[in-house]
Amino acid sequence: MRRRAKLKLALDLSVGLLIEHTSVQEVAKRVLAGLGSTIEPSDTERTIAARATEMMSDLGITETWYYDCPAFVLLGSRSCLSISGREYQPSDEPVGFTGLVTVDLSPCRDGIWGDCARSFCIEGGRHVAEPSLAEFREGIAAEQRLHAAMTSFVTPRTTFQELFEFSNQMIAAIGFENLDFLGNVGHSIESTRADRRYIEAGNNVQLGDVHLFTFEPHIRKAGGAWGFKHENIFTFDPEGHAFAI
Repeated sequence: MRRRAKLKLALDLSVGLLIEHTSVQEVAKRVLAGLGSTIEPSDTERTIAARATEMMSDLGITETWYYDCPAFVLLGSRSCLSISGREYQPSDEPVGFTGLVTVDLSPCRDGIWGDCARSFCIEGGRHVAEPSLAEFREGIAAEQRLHAAMTSFVTPRTTFQELFEFSNQMIAAIGFENLDFLGNVGHSIESTRADRRYIEAGNNVQLGDVHLFTFEPHIRKAGGAWGFKHENIFTFDPEGHAFAI
């Protein structure tokens, strides 16, 4: 009976934690869903980051877990740049009439993290959900393929190392490059930055051993000009199938 009670308590805590993370993640998703239509040619990384941060604040999120960087924005010539938020400083390069804007949000509420990124294709000075430029279409499609393949590939017993190898092999196979400065494609969701475990070479921890993990390949077409990112937080259902919260 004691063992059953402990297992039930652990399950209740796990479900409760999942609900809390989902609530914070929903804020990030709502902000990103509404942000694209606000982007104008005169916007910069600085103005977009400030607007996204204000939008999160309006929804009750005023903290970030990622250094002092609640909204990590890269655009134009910097869309392929991969740096840590510790060194990030938003630039004043304007969006212009054609370009790519990637926004990565790291909200936090009472120690509970969210982590979500999207790329916005700009044509004619406005965000377009269905771009006409071939490289934009291919980049968005590549992210969708990678996410779909990842959720089909992983199980709770898949190691971070195995997912690293699978992802990078697929990125290369579809004609893209991994732009991440550490070569990884995601990390565990923790309560402190130092505890994060990365989807990287040599990490033999199983995905099922962490409560939540991100998948966030930062890629460009080989020889291309634009760096795409799409990020969600994932966990497993009772049958062992991965899903985004």
